[in-house]
Amino acid sequence: MQRTQFVKPEEIEKRSMEIIQKELGERTFPEPEYSVIRRCIHTSADFDYADNLYFTPKAVKIGMDALRSGAHIVTDTTMAMAGINKRVLKSFGGEVHCFIGDEDVAREAKERGMTRSAVSMDRAALLKEPLIIAVGNAPTALIRLYDLIQEGRICPVLIVAVPVGFVNVVEAKELILTAGIPCIAARGRKGGSNIAAAVINAMLYAEAQDQ
Repeated sequence: MQRTQFVKPEEIEKRSMEIIQKELGERTFPEPEYSVIRRCIHTSADFDYADNLYFTPKAVKIGMDALRSGAHIVTDTTMAMAGINKRVLKSFGGEVHCFIGDEDVAREAKERGMTRSAVSMDRAALLKEPLIIAVGNAPTALIRLYDLIQEGRICPVLIVAVPVGFVNVVEAKELILTAGIPCIAARGRKGGSNIAAAVINAMLYAEAQDQ
C-alpha cells in the first residue's frame, strides 16, 4: 500500500473545492449563495446540500453586510459555536453567544417545561446588538424563535435554520420560513451544528476576501 503524501491544510481545502466543483459538473449557482453551498458540501461531503439549501432573496448578502457591521451570532449548541471562526468574526467587531450551558437557562427550562434550546432564544431576545441566529440542532429553538418574532420581542437580521433530525425538524424549518425574516435553511431532515457553522464561516470568509 502506497503511503499517503503529506498535504498542507490550505492545499487540502483547495483540492477539496476543486473536487466539489468537478463533481457538480455543469451545475451553476449564483454567488454569494454558491460559496455557502460549497462550504456546506466541503464540511459534510454531502452533495445533497446543492439541492436542499434554500435562500430567501438576498439572504446571504444581508448576512454578509450584517457581519461586516459587527453583528453578533447566537447558536443553539456549543459545537456550532466552536466551529465558527471567531478570529475573523472578531475582526469585524462581532461575537458569538451560546446560552445552552448556562445554569439559569437549565433551571428556567425545567420550571417552564421547555427545552434549554428554546429558553436560549429568550436569552437571545435580551441582546441589544444586531443578531444572526444559527440553529443546527434543536427544532424547539426555531419554534420558540418564531413565537418571539411574532410577539415583537426579537427581530434577527438573518436566521440560519439547519437543525438535523426526525421529530419536528422539517416542520420547524418550514415554520421559520414564514416568519418574514431573511433565512438560509436546509430543507428536509439534514443539517447539523457543523452545517450551521459552515454557513456562518462561508459568509465570514467571503466578506474577509472582499476587503
